[in-house]
Amino acid sequence: MADDELPKTREELWELIRKSGGRENFELSEMIRLGFWDSSKPEPRIAAQFIERRAELRKVLDELTAEHSKYANREKLLAEIHKRRKVEAKARRKETREKRERERLERAARWRATKSSDITWLGEDVSAGLHNDETHAGRIRALGLPVFESIDELAKAMKLRVGRLRFLAFNRRVAKVSHYRRFFMQKKTGGLRLISAPMPQLKYVQTWILENILAKVKLHDDAHGFVEGRSIRTNAQPHTRADVVINMDLKDFFPTIGYRRVKGMFRSLGYSEKMATLLGLICTEAESEETELDGHTFYVQTGERFLPQGAPTSPAITNIICRRMDARMHGIASRFDIRYTRYADDLTFSGGPALAANLTKVLWRSRQVITNEGFVLHPDKLRIMRKGRRQEVTGIVVNEKLNVDRATLKRFRAVLNQIEKDGPEGKHWNGITTNVLSAIHGYASFVYMVNPDKGEALLRQTKRILKKHRWKQKVRHPAKGYSMPDHRPQSRAADAADPALASFNQVGVIAQKAAPELPKKKPWWKFWA
Repeated sequence: MADDELPKTREELWELIRKSGGRENFELSEMIRLGFWDSSKPEPRIAAQFIERRAELRKVLDELTAEHSKYANREKLLAEIHKRRKVEAKARRKETREKRERERLERAARWRATKSSDITWLGEDVSAGLHNDETHAGRIRALGLPVFESIDELAKAMKLRVGRLRFLAFNRRVAKVSHYRRFFMQKKTGGLRLISAPMPQLKYVQTWILENILAKVKLHDDAHGFVEGRSIRTNAQPHTRADVVINMDLKDFFPTIGYRRVKGMFRSLGYSEKMATLLGLICTEAESEETELDGHTFYVQTGERFLPQGAPTSPAITNIICRRMDARMHGIASRFDIRYTRYADDLTFSGGPALAANLTKVLWRSRQVITNEGFVLHPDKLRIMRKGRRQEVTGIVVNEKLNVDRATLKRFRAVLNQIEKDGPEGKHWNGITTNVLSAIHGYASFVYMVNPDKGEALLRQTKRILKKHRWKQKVRHPAKGYSMPDHRPQSRAADAADPALASFNQVGVIAQKAAPELPKKKPWWKFWA
């Protein structure tokens, strides 16, 4: 320390002593500075170390003494401990809240990203397979079908959002919205048939599935219903001039095919379990009851999901599922040298003496096949028609050639003459009274398709009546903005043979009435995309 740095007051001196670590350290440092030891000789390190160590111990002792003094006042000590712990706990809680908030935001962001590109839950009892993304791409490509590795790819192909597909496929036990409009139609043979017409959003998706997946699957050659280039005429043609004709009908054809079979069908095409679950739910519906509660309408499921009669996908799905049954029935026909065809739920065998001789065997084996394939034979609609009486296949007489029932044709001519004379008011055809002009036009076209010689005159007379009453054919598509092709690629005249089959083409009109008003320029599905 320089002379000019010497303390001038007592306070400054004590300050230097405190900074030096004690009086001994200060004295030692001053003695060394003032030269009490020769600089060429070693400094007294032992004494210096002793003094330094003693100063350190005194400092520790002072701290312990000060700490011990705190324990003398127990209340004060507890207050300080409590205060310290409170501050620490508050800091920990703040840190925990911030951590949880970060985690929550991260989970929310991940969930939003997942919801926008994937589906992980579609309701109870149907979501177990949504974790399985394994796709058999080779099998799908071999069938000529599009490959979708994820739900996001499927949604983009449909030009929809993943959330919209989730909404249409979700299996709700209780819902405020129904994707179908249900109504009953009179059967040709009496009774009522439940028709479930899909609403425009769902119908668009089902039509896309039909056009891009189902319609590309190769069917058995003996299937004639809802197949392009085939109709009830091609179904009846092989059975002309037969000694015996057997007609069988499957009971509750569409309701028999449940959701699990539809899902399995998509799995058999090669699609992943997740994709098959989504497609299966979109193509099926559950039986439900409409109920009112507190001024709100609810739809409560009362049964399992099955194929709805009225959806554009249902006929194609039944044909794909029936491929194995058709192959087995074809095997029976080949074994006994007879013919077999199927139109929807109508199965027909025909043949000559070989069928007459083995009639019991054919019936027994066909029953076994129907039961093994998960269907039920309608006990009241089994008909065995021998030569010499009228033989019919899907409404067409096949005794010598394709023809129309004479009694029905005579009755139809009488109705046409009455309408041409008195007008359509109060007239009906086959139980249809609300749109009798459409009914007679359809049946006249049907007769012309089956037998042009007889149908030509009837069709000319029908056209005169329609022109007189300014009848216009209704548009078949449910809404403007997208092209919905006929999901039954066959002549419209064939539909007139059975009002139940014609119901598939009336679904578009029903859906149009139920659909909201949509702009003309922009495709309607973009409003829900």
